[in-house]
Amino acid sequence: MATGETAAHTAVSNPRIRRVGLDDPWIWLAKGWRDLWAQPAIGLGYGALVTAISILLALGLFSLQMSSVVVALAAGFFLIGPLLAVGLYETSRRLECDEPITLTSVVIVGTRSPAQLAFLGVILMASFLIWVRAATLIFALFFGAQAWPPLEQFLPTLLFTWHGLGLLVVGTVAGAVIAFAIFAASAVSVPLLMTERLDAVTAVITSFRSVIENPAPMLLWAWLVTILIGVGMVTGFLGLVVTFPLIGHATWHAYRALIEV
Repeated sequence: MATGETAAHTAVSNPRIRRVGLDDPWIWLAKGWRDLWAQPAIGLGYGALVTAISILLALGLFSLQMSSVVVALAAGFFLIGPLLAVGLYETSRRLECDEPITLTSVVIVGTRSPAQLAFLGVILMASFLIWVRAATLIFALFFGAQAWPPLEQFLPTLLFTWHGLGLLVVGTVAGAVIAFAIFAASAVSVPLLMTERLDAVTAVITSFRSVIENPAPMLLWAWLVTILIGVGMVTGFLGLVVTFPLIGHATWHAYRALIEV
């Protein structure tokens, strides 16, 4: 046992990145779809919970006359999504290893690096708050000190006025840069910390390396994730019931394909 543990520590001290093909992201989705329907109660349950939380937050913002902020918060969802899917990663891991799956096993996941995973969670939450703050500052740059208008007024202003178009362009570019940086940092770091003993910095660096060494497949993967989450959002969050667990399960298979430990 000691020999095995030593070998495991040696393997994850500098995880090796595998090269993947441009078709692989579609394979990850196919495997994720298979896992989703192998354990539909767990996957759809996760999706329903995320959907319910999203709808409650949106309703709260509408009740506070801050409906236009929903757009910024929805974009920020991409930043914290990987952390919310730990139970889905565990479900796919157990399916892969043919281990029994219970509700307790995927709600209370026994991770190999719990403190480091918690630290990464703090980083992702801080990134989400930075994104919200950046969205507020960009809004102020084009709209001055006025309050966020209601969503029904905000969208026409965004699309049919010069300052609205400026906000749309700058906000989209800034958001894309921040979101892709966080995507690169969290593409495989969460499942890596879940299954291996290593520090959060190494996990994040490994995640960046996986993107840098596989630029075309990972750009396609980022695009697919964006489309699926976008579909979930524009359906009044109801689409997240399926798209969120699908992405979660597929992310596990992305991790298994990209990282050799």
